[in-house]
Amino acid sequence: MTRIIAGAARGIRLDVPGSGTRPTSDRVRESLFGSLESADAIDGARVLDLYAGSGALGLEALSRGAASAALVEKAGPAAQIAKGNAARVTTAAGLAASTVQVHRADVGGFLTRGAGQYDVVFADPPYDVTDAATGDVLTALVAHLAEDAIVILERAARSPEPPMPTGLAVDRVRRYGDTALWWLSTATAQP
Repeated sequence: MTRIIAGAARGIRLDVPGSGTRPTSDRVRESLFGSLESADAIDGARVLDLYAGSGALGLEALSRGAASAALVEKAGPAAQIAKGNAARVTTAAGLAASTVQVHRADVGGFLTRGAGQYDVVFADPPYDVTDAATGDVLTALVAHLAEDAIVILERAARSPEPPMPTGLAVDRVRRYGDTALWWLSTATAQP
Protein backbone atom coordinates (compact mmCIF):
# COMPACT_ATOMS: atom_id res chain seq x y z
CA MET A 1 0.00 0.00 0.00
CA THR A 2 1.31 3.43 -0.96
CA ARG A 3 0.63 6.44 1.26
CA ILE A 4 1.71 10.05 1.51
CA ILE A 5 4.56 9.90 4.03
CA ALA A 6 4.59 13.42 5.49
CA GLY A 7 3.14 16.89 5.32
CA ALA A 8 -0.41 18.20 5.17
CA ALA A 9 -1.80 15.06 3.52
CA ARG A 10 0.22 12.59 5.62
CA GLY A 11 -1.30 9.12 5.71
CA ILE A 12 -3.57 9.55 2.68
CA ARG A 13 -3.70 6.28 0.77
CA LEU A 14 -2.76 6.40 -2.90
CA ASP A 15 -4.16 4.01 -5.46
CA VAL A 16 -1.54 2.37 -7.67
CA PRO A 17 -2.08 1.15 -11.24
CA GLY A 18 -2.35 -2.63 -11.43
CA SER A 19 0.32 -2.95 -14.11
CA GLY A 20 2.63 -0.94 -16.32
CA THR A 21 4.17 1.16 -13.54
CA ARG A 22 6.86 0.67 -10.93
CA PRO A 23 6.02 2.69 -7.81
CA THR A 24 8.94 4.21 -5.92
CA SER A 25 9.18 2.41 -2.59
CA ASP A 26 8.32 4.21 0.65
CA ARG A 27 11.92 3.77 1.82
CA VAL A 28 13.32 5.46 -1.29
CA ARG A 29 10.70 8.26 -1.17
CA GLU A 30 11.41 8.92 2.50
CA SER A 31 15.15 9.21 1.90
CA LEU A 32 14.66 11.30 -1.25
CA PHE A 33 12.30 13.79 0.39
CA GLY A 34 14.44 14.01 3.51
CA SER A 35 17.35 15.09 1.31
CA LEU A 36 15.21 17.51 -0.71
CA GLU A 37 13.79 19.12 2.43
CA SER A 38 17.24 19.47 4.02
CA ALA A 39 18.28 21.29 0.82
CA ASP A 40 15.18 23.52 1.19
CA ALA A 41 14.14 22.49 -2.31
CA ILE A 42 10.45 21.62 -1.77
CA ASP A 43 8.78 24.57 -0.02
CA GLY A 44 7.17 26.73 -2.71
CA ALA A 45 8.63 24.67 -5.57
CA ARG A 46 7.06 24.17 -8.97
CA VAL A 47 7.25 20.39 -9.39
CA LEU A 48 7.13 18.25 -12.53
CA ASP A 49 6.58 14.49 -12.19
CA LEU A 50 7.40 12.74 -15.49
CA TYR A 51 6.24 9.14 -16.03
CA ALA A 52 4.08 9.85 -12.98
CA GLY A 53 2.20 6.55 -12.63
CA SER A 54 0.14 7.05 -9.46
CA GLY A 55 1.59 10.55 -9.00
CA ALA A 56 3.14 9.60 -5.64
CA LEU A 57 6.30 11.72 -6.06
CA GLY A 58 4.58 14.91 -7.21
CA LEU A 59 1.80 14.50 -4.66
CA GLU A 60 4.28 13.89 -1.84
CA ALA A 61 5.96 17.16 -2.83
CA LEU A 62 2.59 18.98 -2.69
CA SER A 63 1.86 17.53 0.73
CA ARG A 64 5.23 18.85 1.92
CA GLY A 65 4.71 22.42 0.69
CA ALA A 66 5.37 22.57 -3.05
CA ALA A 67 3.44 25.40 -4.75
CA SER A 68 2.27 23.28 -7.68
CA ALA A 69 2.72 19.93 -9.36
CA ALA A 70 2.30 18.78 -12.95
CA LEU A 71 1.97 15.01 -13.35
CA VAL A 72 2.66 13.57 -16.81
CA GLU A 73 1.54 10.01 -17.56
CA LYS A 74 0.96 8.43 -20.97
CA ALA A 75 -1.12 5.40 -19.92
CA GLY A 76 -4.82 6.22 -19.64
CA PRO A 77 -5.60 3.99 -16.64
CA ALA A 78 -2.61 5.32 -14.68
CA ALA A 79 -3.49 8.94 -15.52
CA GLN A 80 -7.03 8.35 -14.20
CA ILE A 81 -5.63 6.89 -10.98
CA ALA A 82 -3.28 9.89 -10.64
CA LYS A 83 -6.26 12.25 -11.03
CA GLY A 84 -8.13 10.46 -8.24
CA ASN A 85 -5.05 10.52 -6.02
CA ALA A 86 -4.54 14.23 -6.75
CA ALA A 87 -8.13 15.00 -5.72
CA ARG A 88 -7.71 13.13 -2.41
CA VAL A 89 -4.38 14.79 -1.61
CA THR A 90 -5.50 18.34 -2.43
CA THR A 91 -8.67 17.88 -0.38
CA ALA A 92 -6.77 16.43 2.60
CA ALA A 93 -4.12 19.16 2.44
CA GLY A 94 -6.67 21.96 2.02
CA LEU A 95 -5.18 22.96 -1.35
CA ALA A 96 -6.96 24.30 -4.39
CA ALA A 97 -7.53 21.63 -7.02
CA SER A 98 -5.62 23.86 -9.46
CA THR A 99 -2.33 23.27 -7.58
CA VAL A 100 -2.00 19.96 -9.41
CA GLN A 101 -2.55 19.16 -13.06
CA VAL A 102 -2.54 15.66 -14.52
CA HIS A 103 -1.52 15.49 -18.17
CA ARG A 104 -2.26 12.33 -20.11
CA ALA A 105 0.59 12.68 -22.56
CA ASP A 106 3.81 11.22 -23.82
CA VAL A 107 6.68 12.81 -21.87
CA GLY A 108 8.59 13.83 -25.00
CA GLY A 109 5.51 15.39 -26.58
CA PHE A 110 4.63 17.22 -23.36
CA LEU A 111 8.11 18.76 -23.18
CA THR A 112 8.16 19.63 -26.89
CA ARG A 113 4.85 21.50 -26.67
CA GLY A 114 6.18 23.69 -23.88
CA ALA A 115 5.54 23.03 -20.24
CA GLY A 116 6.56 26.01 -18.12
CA GLN A 117 9.49 26.31 -15.74
CA TYR A 118 10.12 23.85 -12.89
CA ASP A 119 12.24 23.88 -9.74
CA VAL A 120 12.11 20.15 -8.97
CA VAL A 121 11.63 17.41 -11.55
CA PHE A 122 11.10 13.71 -10.91
CA ALA A 123 11.72 11.44 -13.90
CA ASP A 124 11.06 7.74 -13.36
CA PRO A 125 10.95 6.19 -16.84
CA PRO A 126 10.11 2.51 -17.13
CA TYR A 127 13.28 0.44 -17.02
CA ASP A 128 12.75 -0.61 -20.64
CA VAL A 129 13.12 3.01 -21.83
CA THR A 130 16.54 3.11 -23.46
CA ASP A 131 19.42 5.25 -22.29
CA ALA A 132 19.24 7.15 -25.60
CA ALA A 133 15.53 7.89 -25.10
CA THR A 134 16.25 8.99 -21.52
CA GLY A 135 18.95 11.31 -22.87
CA ASP A 136 16.46 12.78 -25.37
CA VAL A 137 13.99 13.50 -22.55
CA LEU A 138 16.71 15.15 -20.45
CA THR A 139 17.72 17.28 -23.45
CA ALA A 140 14.12 18.43 -23.97
CA LEU A 141 13.74 19.06 -20.24
CA VAL A 142 16.61 21.56 -19.98
CA ALA A 143 14.53 24.37 -21.54
CA HIS A 144 11.92 23.95 -18.79
CA LEU A 145 14.21 24.14 -15.77
CA ALA A 146 14.44 27.07 -13.39
CA GLU A 147 17.92 28.43 -12.77
CA ASP A 148 18.73 26.27 -9.72
CA ALA A 149 16.52 23.30 -10.58
CA ILE A 150 17.03 19.81 -9.23
CA VAL A 151 16.22 16.78 -11.38
CA ILE A 152 15.87 13.35 -9.80
CA LEU A 153 16.21 10.56 -12.35
CA GLU A 154 15.25 7.09 -11.13
CA ARG A 155 16.76 4.15 -13.00
CA ALA A 156 17.78 0.56 -12.36
CA ALA A 157 20.90 0.41 -10.17
CA ARG A 158 22.67 -1.54 -12.93
CA SER A 159 22.03 1.22 -15.51
CA PRO A 160 25.02 3.23 -16.73
CA GLU A 161 25.25 6.97 -16.17
CA PRO A 162 22.57 8.62 -18.30
CA PRO A 163 23.74 10.76 -21.22
CA MET A 164 23.99 14.32 -19.91
CA PRO A 165 22.88 17.10 -22.20
CA THR A 166 24.42 20.55 -22.10
CA GLY A 167 22.78 22.37 -19.23
CA LEU A 168 22.62 19.43 -16.78
CA ALA A 169 25.27 17.87 -14.58
CA VAL A 170 25.35 14.89 -12.21
CA ASP A 171 25.63 15.95 -8.57
CA ARG A 172 25.45 12.50 -6.97
CA VAL A 173 24.03 9.01 -7.23
CA ARG A 174 22.25 7.15 -4.43
CA ARG A 175 21.54 3.44 -4.68
CA TYR A 176 18.78 1.61 -2.80
CA GLY A 177 18.85 -2.09 -3.68
CA ASP A 178 17.96 -2.34 -7.38
CA THR A 179 17.06 1.38 -7.63
CA ALA A 180 19.43 4.27 -8.34
CA LEU A 181 18.57 7.95 -7.97
CA TRP A 182 20.64 10.26 -10.14
CA TRP A 183 20.64 13.79 -8.67
CA LEU A 184 21.09 16.26 -11.52
CA SER A 185 21.31 20.03 -11.40
CA THR A 186 21.34 22.81 -13.89
CA ALA A 187 24.91 23.29 -15.07
CA THR A 188 24.68 27.00 -14.24
CA ALA A 189 24.12 26.03 -10.60
CA GLN A 190 27.42 24.16 -10.45
CA PRO A 191 30.25 25.80 -8.45
